[in-house]
Amino acid sequence: MTTFALIHGGGGSGWDFHRLGPELVARGHDFVAPDLPITDSSAGLDAFVKTVLAALGDASDVAVVGHSYGGFTAPLVAEKVHARLLVYLAGMIPAPAEPPGQWWGNTGFAAPSGLSDLETYFNGVPAELASEGMAHGRDQVSKEWDEPWPLTAHPDVPTRVVLCRDDRFFTPDFQRRIARERLGLTPDEVDGPHCAPLSHPAQIADLLVSCL
Repeated sequence: MTTFALIHGGGGSGWDFHRLGPELVARGHDFVAPDLPITDSSAGLDAFVKTVLAALGDASDVAVVGHSYGGFTAPLVAEKVHARLLVYLAGMIPAPAEPPGQWWGNTGFAAPSGLSDLETYFNGVPAELASEGMAHGRDQVSKEWDEPWPLTAHPDVPTRVVLCRDDRFFTPDFQRRIARERLGLTPDEVDGPHCAPLSHPAQIADLLVSCL
């Protein structure tokens, strides 16, 4: 049995995985999905990592999944626990010493124009669930934005990149390019928007388990 550490993105919470986690359990595995201390202005990447490690406890067979902005935390956890797998799920792939706040310009990211947050992140998510997702958003005031990412190289952990075919925020072409440039990888693909753990939990669980 593998324990999946599911790390949410910016302004998110463990609730973002409340449909994906049970799908992993149904396939014979376990999961943790902690709320990172993003509402604490004194918390940075180190605090994020400690929060995930505390949730994992003594789990020894771990796969780490970083969704969106959680991509800056996921490899740090993966290195600490000697994870069997690291997955960037619509995730930001950091470079050594790169502060999260500089990632956007460094990668040439262009935000979608003319779309609401609901249209950007939750397209294809049932309306009631999308509204609930918006309501679970949290203000991110933590201090990691300007902190250099602390690793000198990507951790020596088997790594996969998963893009969401209907993602309007990190579009498929953008994610393919970043995965190639930063990791030399071709992404796996799943259906769904940026918040695909809400819309396509079974498909994502199948892919994550197959990656083991």
